[in-house]
Amino acid sequence: MRIEAYTQVQQIYNTSKSDKNRRNVKVNAGEADQLEISSTARDYQVAKQAVAACADVREDVVAPLRKSIQAGTYEVSVGKFADKLLQKLEEMR
Repeated sequence: MRIEAYTQVQQIYNTSKSDKNRRNVKVNAGEADQLEISSTARDYQVAKQAVAACADVREDVVAPLRKSIQAGTYEVSVGKFADKLLQKLEEMR
């Protein structure tokens, strides 16, 4: 059995396949490619830019919490934490 013979046969088939594709391609001389962007894509781009322009951290909410944590006065209510955890669980269902 000759393995290199298989490679030669495969090359013959690949060549004829690409020749068929080349024959079916029509070239329109003088026409330029055009790109149309849908209104949904434009809206998405505007929303993406708006999100990128916003701050990642809401300093007005985080600053007081940070101060109380650093001062050692921040306390977590176990009941409120459990309620919010159960609320999130219900939302996920």
